[in-house]
Amino acid sequence: MDSLFPESYEASRARFIRDFELLRPKWADSRLESIPLKTDSSLSIDYAWAEPRKKEKLIIITTAEHGIEGYVGSAMLKIFMDEFAPRLNPENTGLLLVHAINPWGMKNNRKVNENSVDLNRNFVYGKFDTEINPDFKTLGYLFTPQRPARSFFMENLSFWGRIIRAIVTSGISRVSTAALLGQHHTPKGFYYGGSRHEDVTQITMGLYRKALEEYDTVIQMDMHTGYGPRDQMSIIIPPVDPISSKEAVEKFNYPLVQKINPEEFYAINGDMGEYYYLLRNESFPQKKIFVCGFEFGTFGDSLLARIRSLRAMIFENQLNWHGAVNEKSARVIRQEFSELYFPAEDKWREKAASDCRRAFEGILAAYNISTKMS
Repeated sequence: MDSLFPESYEASRARFIRDFELLRPKWADSRLESIPLKTDSSLSIDYAWAEPRKKEKLIIITTAEHGIEGYVGSAMLKIFMDEFAPRLNPENTGLLLVHAINPWGMKNNRKVNENSVDLNRNFVYGKFDTEINPDFKTLGYLFTPQRPARSFFMENLSFWGRIIRAIVTSGISRVSTAALLGQHHTPKGFYYGGSRHEDVTQITMGLYRKALEEYDTVIQMDMHTGYGPRDQMSIIIPPVDPISSKEAVEKFNYPLVQKINPEEFYAINGDMGEYYYLLRNESFPQKKIFVCGFEFGTFGDSLLARIRSLRAMIFENQLNWHGAVNEKSARVIRQEFSELYFPAEDKWREKAASDCRRAFEGILAAYNISTKMS
């Protein structure tokens, strides 16, 4: 199982390029394109097109929008390339495979990019609104402590005092929404969506537009980790898709599907999937589209597990901006953050791979994507 999950950004990228070379001869037109980051030319967003003779259906797989989540995403991308892509019909079904939307974050084991922007809060359709999520500022005493991280024990004591105060004064629902929604007013806060579209966001938007221009049906699956039950991957769907969760469970023959809203999952401002639907609705209304995320839960979905996840986000952000009193404290914080997005347990990794295979099968079958062996 370890061989499925890469240990570094460089190893993941090299494997992606090698595996795509094995797929290329199957399609009439195939090419790999790489765009180096302006801030570090050793890092690049890499994407592969495999185009059929008749451009009817396109499958898009994207990874590492949240950089550190790209290690699990890389494993799932390899499963698709090894086990599912060879079974597709190259006459009418194409591929767009995107390795590491956020290569800097993947390389440095962070969710954000080099500008400290959370890219899944950066796909804003229209104006960047600094008035969104004022509760993030109100709860700044909880979310953004302005000092170096002390020992994990001392930081944990302080955190629990602050979280209890926040829940008592604001309520758990309000705290959760403020933490997860995203914001455009506190650059040194987590889930900061930026003040403009980041370069890699613009590149990705361009790919999505090209896909809609050229194909009749587009199906995208985006890989994420961290939220939801530990023992069952969730398929998550933007709220603008008219399908209900219950209908999607039946359609995809998959046990857990959630809409991205406060009732089922949580609300997101600047979500990539919702952007794609809004683009389609405005500019390509005749095209068919389905966009979803594969969300591999790690700590779990109980209240205590969700609080632990929030704590890991707060501590890692605090460490980034203010440092720590010693290396031991920094190491513990980084390890907890890594477990939140890239668990080391073999049992977890095996179940994640199994869930991913089932989701791929269900979605491809639901949209009549040929998976017969060639």
